Amino acid sequence: MIKAPALLPEGLRDRLPEQAEATSRVTRALVDAMRAHGYGRVAPPLAEFRETLGGNNERAARDLLRFTDPVSQRTLALRPDITRQVGRIATSLLAAAARPLRLCYAGQVVKLRASQLRPAREMLQVGAELIGSDSVAAAHEIVIVALEALEAAGIKAITLDFTLPDVVDLLADGPLPAPADRQALRDALDAKDAGALMRLGAEAYLPLLHAAGPFDAAIAELRAFDTAGVLASRIEALEKIAAAIQGRANLTLDPTERHGFAYQSWFGFSIFAPGFGDAIGRGGAYAIPVGEDQEEPATGFSLYPDPLIEAGLGMEAPSERRIFLPLGHDADLAASLRADGWHTVAALTDTDDAERLGCAYTLGPDGPVEA
Repeated sequence: MIKAPALLPEGLRDRLPEQAEATSRVTRALVDAMRAHGYGRVAPPLAEFRETLGGNNERAARDLLRFTDPVSQRTLALRPDITRQVGRIATSLLAAAARPLRLCYAGQVVKLRASQLRPAREMLQVGAELIGSDSVAAAHEIVIVALEALEAAGIKAITLDFTLPDVVDLLADGPLPAPADRQALRDALDAKDAGALMRLGAEAYLPLLHAAGPFDAAIAELRAFDTAGVLASRIEALEKIAAAIQGRANLTLDPTERHGFAYQSWFGFSIFAPGFGDAIGRGGAYAIPVGEDQEEPATGFSLYPDPLIEAGLGMEAPSERRIFLPLGHDADLAASLRADGWHTVAALTDTDDAERLGCAYTLGPDGPVEA
């Protein structure tokens, strides 16, 4: 009688051999591409003190999956994001390291709640952080590294959607004074809600709704809108980054997009893959808190490839170099086969056979024989 599998908590799942192997292959390809650009891999712990993961942001702290540490009697939390941990490492253990500091990572994160588009609460996060600079050159490098990592993992036909997270503040502090409720203005622009802009008395911001879509047309709209020139440096930066990857990815622009860019500063981008409505990654420029009144600039990105892996990314047909080892086989010969890349499956009883165990070959007296 087969015992029914134990139920897992909502949003958590098991990864069977084929998917676990695919996850390993995709992770290795992504990280190796980042390391090829000089990014050293770090591996923060799965759990930390609540304060270091949530910081002073009460909303962020409420979204942590927390528990009490029986050793310290302090509140710990499972990490919902690795970026903050990398920032902690950079500003503490690696505070004296030369800048710009290039770090990459890969690991599981756990969310307290799932979203409708992404019901999993546990997911793989892979990313890179360039710490000590949020310049145009740093943004350019980060986009290139993200794109090359995706290409190395076999992810094709990528769309990069650029945004300018601080565009409202630049305009509101300059040529277009904003309503008192600046957050309501951001929300209306993010939602592309022309009616809400009218009700806020922010008609001057309406042209921004048209500066979205395919990159070349959208950047031209944004330049025409920016008669005061306050966005000129941002526009030039985006054009420089876009020129370097023209033809390697589909490029779009949505300068007022805020979803997923709560802590980015002047530059951000989302990564989309064909057939998936939600972004598979995000990146941009941001600041890492250092002490109470100091910050260190940084630029980075995070990828969440689980949906692509579930759709077949990294999956391979069963290896044709999988070989069955019958009882009494030559152990030294089997070891040499493993050293040569074969996957050996040893018989434990005389009823075991190659076909049932998924082996295309059997080890004979003189070597592999087709089963």
